[in-house]
Amino acid sequence: MDKKNNHSLFDFGKAGWGTIIFCMAMFWFFVGFCTDGNNVTAPAVAAHLGIQPGTVLQMNSYGGMIGVVFYIAMGQLTRKIGARKVSGISLFISAAAYIVIGNCPNLAVYTIAYVCLIGSIMSAGYVVGGALVAQWFPKRKGVVMGYTTMGLNIASATWVPMMTFIVNKMGFEKGVIIPAVLVAVLAVIGLVFMRNTPQERGINPDCVSDEVYKAEYDQDDAEHDTRWTVKKLLKTRAVWTVALATGILQCCSTGVMSQLVVRNQELGMSATQAVSMMTIIAVVGIFGSWLIGVFDDKFGTKKVMIIFCIWYAAAILANVTDTRWGMYLAVFMIGISIGGSANFMTSFPSSVFGRHGFEKVNSVIFPIQSIVTASAFLIDGISLNVTGSLRWSYLVLAIIGLIDIIFVGLTKDHEFNLDWKKQSV
Repeated sequence: MDKKNNHSLFDFGKAGWGTIIFCMAMFWFFVGFCTDGNNVTAPAVAAHLGIQPGTVLQMNSYGGMIGVVFYIAMGQLTRKIGARKVSGISLFISAAAYIVIGNCPNLAVYTIAYVCLIGSIMSAGYVVGGALVAQWFPKRKGVVMGYTTMGLNIASATWVPMMTFIVNKMGFEKGVIIPAVLVAVLAVIGLVFMRNTPQERGINPDCVSDEVYKAEYDQDDAEHDTRWTVKKLLKTRAVWTVALATGILQCCSTGVMSQLVVRNQELGMSATQAVSMMTIIAVVGIFGSWLIGVFDDKFGTKKVMIIFCIWYAAAILANVTDTRWGMYLAVFMIGISIGGSANFMTSFPSSVFGRHGFEKVNSVIFPIQSIVTASAFLIDGISLNVTGSLRWSYLVLAIIGLIDIIFVGLTKDHEFNLDWKKQSV
């Protein structure tokens, strides 16, 4: 085999691209089920149950926090049986839960179903997807996450119009069946075609040559690394700084995008205009996901995250100005931002801890990230119920985005990454 150190932005091989597209699809369903999809789901469930949409959002926040039990369980299960099998389990659960959400008889059943939905689909996107990216692309995870998180932006552009059309034609109760069937099909695809590591396909991580792999990558078994225990991880500062730094950015994205249609209507747009604006943001975000991934690989995750925190806070503040120029500026800036926050959820832990034992590390980090992320629904719900507007929740999100610089700054990049240490020798 030729000496090949792969720095291409596109050369990932057939198996590599298959893994990327699978992860992209899981992100598409995550956004549709649990974030942007709430622009349709929350009002529909509220009308179905005769309650306020803000109450539904508050239940979503509680559900996301309770769903941490799912993340812990799926994280441990991924360590034991592998990401491929866990993808199937998680996606099948999400299919069943989404059908229940569309036909729930009361708020209690809705909340239980939402716990199962967000717990399973976030486990698929971040626990399973994170494990696959860390094992397949340990040194190219920035640009790879740029591709996989395009699924988030594609969902932002397509899910709300799609579900609005389906609900208008079939009603919400029957309309939820179509996405449920689609995610079940994805579960079957994952079980049949995905592999936990590139070695199972006879290739090296990052698609590098055997010579480069032996020279620049640690040769220990990445899946069975014994450096970490849960107790040791919980006592490691980097676990907390990484989890908080990434969770806060994802909280900002969830808080902004899950109610962006409602927020744009507050600014004077019609429902059609608000949905169209969200679609434009998502299209911008497709490019933003890729661009931030490229910057991540070129300049380093930590440096890019610090700049990103400032950018994202400014983007949200532009919307808070309640001016037309601010609204249109926010369209571009938020569009660039939404993919980036999801990139870092996997990229930053992978950069700091590496692929060795990543499943164990992520089984501790991701539940913390998720609790922080879920607080976005609580912020939005309280703002709606108390003030009748989302303006104040957006202001809170901008402030915590700036505070996040502290947690990023406290983290030492590549601190436990064995591949980077091998390369620097």
